[in-house]
Amino acid sequence: LQGSNPLVVAVIGASAIMLAALYLCHGVTARTSVAVVGTLISLLLIGLLGSLFIGWASLSGNTDDNTGLIHGLYPDIDMSGLLLAGVIIGSLGVLDDVTVTQTSAVWELHQADPEMGWKGLYRAGIRIGRDHIASVVNTLVLAYAGAALPLLLLFSIAQSSVGTVANSELVAEEIVRTLVGSIGLVASVPVTTVLAALVVSADRSGSGGAQAATAVPARSGRGRRRRKG
Repeated sequence: LQGSNPLVVAVIGASAIMLAALYLCHGVTARTSVAVVGTLISLLLIGLLGSLFIGWASLSGNTDDNTGLIHGLYPDIDMSGLLLAGVIIGSLGVLDDVTVTQTSAVWELHQADPEMGWKGLYRAGIRIGRDHIASVVNTLVLAYAGAALPLLLLFSIAQSSVGTVANSELVAEEIVRTLVGSIGLVASVPVTTVLAALVVSADRSGSGGAQAATAVPARSGRGRRRRKG
């Protein structure tokens, strides 16, 4: 409403919501921090892709009574930017689920096999994420399809062709939401998995070195006691 960049406002606002939600729900830990970083990177990607797709499709964002009323009350508001903000915030709810799940999966794999390197953790985590992301994308598509069901029924009653439906701005908005959200979700899996694998492997190396350093004096002390006997 004050003329700020919608992409910047949406990313900062979504990041603030995500930080509060993740740290309050999962605690201030390294695992949560990895999920936060993965979510931030994916949010930036979704914002950039959303901006490109909306510009490429020439979407105005003024497609229903609510957006028309907002545009009437605030003629200078960037409606396409408002659409972009909705895409980013709408993807956040599913995105943090993916990043938290991937991070937890890598941590559990490390606990099951502490000797596994970061590459092995990454490959195992990606296999888990491949199955998870398929169901999450299906959830996202069905959620948007359910929200647009009255519109789809209207096109069906009017017996509109596929080309007419696809070129409608209302349908184009839902297509852009689905594509951008799905691409961001798919990209979040490898990004979060590699971050988690690197962090947990580095933690393992540090703890392993500390354990080795404390074990040496203990063995030498037992040897001295045996020589005195």
